[in-house]
Amino acid sequence: VQLQASGGGLVQAGGSLRLSCTASGRTFSGYGMGWFRQTPGKERNLVAAISWNGGTTNYADSVKGRFTISRDNAKNTMYLQMNSLKPEDTALYYCAARQSFSSSSVYYRTASDYAYWGQGTLVTVSS
Repeated sequence: VQLQASGGGLVQAGGSLRLSCTASGRTFSGYGMGWFRQTPGKERNLVAAISWNGGTTNYADSVKGRFTISRDNAKNTMYLQMNSLKPEDTALYYCAARQSFSSSSVYYRTASDYAYWGQGTLVTVSS
């Protein structure tokens, strides 16, 4: 599956952005999906994950209550709604997929657990 992330940009602290990840090439619904973020010199960390049917989600503690992950399998697209953005949310955001029909896919938190990656989209939050 090929993934294309979009929606990044520059926003002031307290603002909102919505990232999108569009998939092509294979059946989108057969994949657990995730959003990761990375800053220079740091590891790529899981922000949020969603199961193949959208029924189960998992969030990093740092974004709980502010970010919402969702997906529309009919549109082959996953979203990350980011509200109340903070300067520390500034990062390159990546979408990723792992082949799975299990809801437990959302608990795979490391980058190596995901086989397919989109290019990053940069989110910059100014103070």
